[in-house]
Amino acid sequence: MVTETQKRGLPDFGFSSPIRGTEINYLFICPTKLWYFSHGITMEHESELVDMGKFIHERRYGREEKEVWIGGIKIDFVRNGDILEVHEVKKSKTLEKAHRMQLLYVLYYLRSHGIEAKGFLHYPDLNEVIEVKLNGHENEIENAMNQVQRIKKLPFPPRAELKPICKKCAYYELCWV
Repeated sequence: MVTETQKRGLPDFGFSSPIRGTEINYLFICPTKLWYFSHGITMEHESELVDMGKFIHERRYGREEKEVWIGGIKIDFVRNGDILEVHEVKKSKTLEKAHRMQLLYVLYYLRSHGIEAKGFLHYPDLNEVIEVKLNGHENEIENAMNQVQRIKKLPFPPRAELKPICKKCAYYELCWV
């Protein structure tokens, strides 16, 4: 079977992850959102903010091969050099910790399969690029992975907590209307 990644001429590492990078990201944004997403309830397709993020990504990184899949994890884009570079593009730094943890998870996942990589967070509207290094964060990622697995196994979503970011969330109506 030829994977979508192979069809695009990109490396296919032949393994898959039980946890997606987005799930690690959502753990640090909202466990309720994580639970919905991990149970196939996705609302991002209705979000104007998600559309805006895709537009920024397309406009700013038009030459890059986008949405690269590595073992079931979607990465905004990669560059091959002496060492693989993994790049994530984000709209703003409001949720920087979630962004950083998502990228750290990808680096951790790749390393666990013998692939060393560098990570970069891009904030094009701020004209800022931040290098993210895995070293020293392994325990933090393993704890996050355990938390994601625990939340995914819950029979119902965790009770939502109203936060300032809720009103802009694609899942707002599921939690609060």
